[in-house]
Amino acid sequence: MILYVNGDSHAAAAEAAVPHSWAQDDSMYWGLGQQPHPDNERASFGCELANWLRAILYLDAQAGGSNSRTIRTTRDWIKQNKQDVSDMFVLIQWSTWERQEWWHDHTWWQVNASGIDQVPEQLQDRYRQFVTDIDWTQCSEQAHKDIWQFHCELEQQGVRHLMFNGNSHFGNITQQQDWKATYMSPYSADQTYDSVLRRRGFCTVNADSWHFGQDAHCFWAEHVLQYIKDNQLLGPDEIPSY
Repeated sequence: MILYVNGDSHAAAAEAAVPHSWAQDDSMYWGLGQQPHPDNERASFGCELANWLRAILYLDAQAGGSNSRTIRTTRDWIKQNKQDVSDMFVLIQWSTWERQEWWHDHTWWQVNASGIDQVPEQLQDRYRQFVTDIDWTQCSEQAHKDIWQFHCELEQQGVRHLMFNGNSHFGNITQQQDWKATYMSPYSADQTYDSVLRRRGFCTVNADSWHFGQDAHCFWAEHVLQYIKDNQLLGPDEIPSY
């Protein structure tokens, strides 16, 4: 089985083992660019879950990545590996709803509403206006529509998948969808990745960080595995017994 994992810094396990968000933050791995640092990847919930399932892990997450990036790169990966659809399981962690990606000078730039993103000079005015005009309700509603459409695409292609929220949630959405078991409590504030881990007593790696350590990633992998078992998202023969 192939376990494909995508998302932002949570899925990339930023700071989980070493204090880096991107591989390029470490001079030893500069050539890997904005991929997850190899030491953090090995500490990630994706790697732990792959070990439990005896699956091949493909981690496509990027710290600072938007949901648009997650949808785009996941689509591309599935298209490139469509011959393996019956043998893949896709796990998606969604980022905050306001993040976007902009195509400029042959590069995708990931932006959020923090006001501190580094963008090329040609995009700085656009970025300042983006931060000023942000409408959080509209962002949430658009993200809900985009993710529902993406979920429907995966269903139509027969791609088995499971999704969960990192920090944001859809509690303000009035027209809720029936996701079956493919989305872990999308409308509940207390069931996001961040909320569950904090309630279980896990702390971030430091007071100024939103990221958790390897112990939290191990817990989340078991949490997801139990959800998969309870909701029969994989066949009994695909989940090894220990």
